[in-house]
Amino acid sequence: MKNMGSGYLILAGAIMLFSWMVSSKLKSKFELYSKLQLRNGMSGAEIAEKMLADNGITDVRVISTPGQLTDHYNPGDKTVNLSEAVYNHRNAAAAAVAAHECGHAVQHSIGYEWLTVRSKLVPIVNVASSYMQWILLAGILMIRTFPQLLLIGIIIFAATTLFSIITLPVEYDASNRALAWLENKHMLTQEEQAGAKDALKWAARTYVVAAIGSIATLLYYISIYSGSRRN
Repeated sequence: MKNMGSGYLILAGAIMLFSWMVSSKLKSKFELYSKLQLRNGMSGAEIAEKMLADNGITDVRVISTPGQLTDHYNPGDKTVNLSEAVYNHRNAAAAAVAAHECGHAVQHSIGYEWLTVRSKLVPIVNVASSYMQWILLAGILMIRTFPQLLLIGIIIFAATTLFSIITLPVEYDASNRALAWLENKHMLTQEEQAGAKDALKWAARTYVVAAIGSIATLLYYISIYSGSRRN
């Protein structure tokens, strides 16, 4: 059990370090491109509204939401939620984020299959996240007497891992749609377009790190369960 605990701490530490490095890089990129003011003078909200209109989407609202990095598309009430910095500001970072979130709205409007699958998994993941850690912890502590409990935890954790994997094509596709629209409509200068592309690239890498971390952790729990069965 002691070796199991040590192994998990090393794995968790490595994942946290990698995640921190990517997050720090993302933050520095957004700070850099937040200083790159758009020549067209449009705010993030205006960028979003134009992208929606150009894609024939008339039933989605663009609204401001408090906080930082709170930008998201809500398929339930069909709203593009932009953080205050993105909604009001007129820079390359704001344009990139606003267009990216509208990319999700476009996915929703055309029935993009991976977004549909991810949306169906959201309720399952929300419930699983509430109990998963406790079940896994109890499963490890009771591995010799009740190994089935750990197996239940692994199955629940697998659902959240699947969600993180499915998130990857959803996020990359939204970014590709955003960048293609920004370029095809000549919304940005070459320098601004390059900044938007770089910012979205690093944003996408945070999802890659999350997926890798989830897969690695899942494999770790599976190895514990497999080891207990052999013993």
